[in-house]
Amino acid sequence: MILPIIFRDRFDEVMSVIIGSCSVELMVFESNSLKEKRHVIKSILGRIQSKFNVSIAEVGFNDLWNKSEIGFACVTNDSTHANSMISKILNYIERDNRVEVLNVCIEIL
Repeated sequence: MILPIIFRDRFDEVMSVIIGSCSVELMVFESNSLKEKRHVIKSILGRIQSKFNVSIAEVGFNDLWNKSEIGFACVTNDSTHANSMISKILNYIERDNRVEVLNVCIEIL
C-alpha cells in the first residue's frame, strides 16, 4: 500500500506540490537530415532551459528528420504559476520560425 506524502512547513501548514508538464509535437523546417534536426532542437531546448529553468528533453520522433516531440516540466506550489510558465514557453516556441507547433498536451498534477 502506497501512502500519500504530505509536506508540512515549520508552522505545520500543509504544503502543496504542483507539477506542470507539457508535450509539444513540432515540424522542423530547417532540416534535411537527422543531424540538422538535432542541431535545431538542441538549440531550442538549451534556450528554453536557460530562460525558464525547466526540465526539458526531446521525447519522440527521434528517427524522423523533419518532426520532433519535446516534453518539459516545472514544479511549483501554485497551479496558476504552472499554467503561466507553460503558456510562456509555448509562446516562446511558437515565435521560433524554424519550427511549427503541430500538437500540444498539457497536464497539471
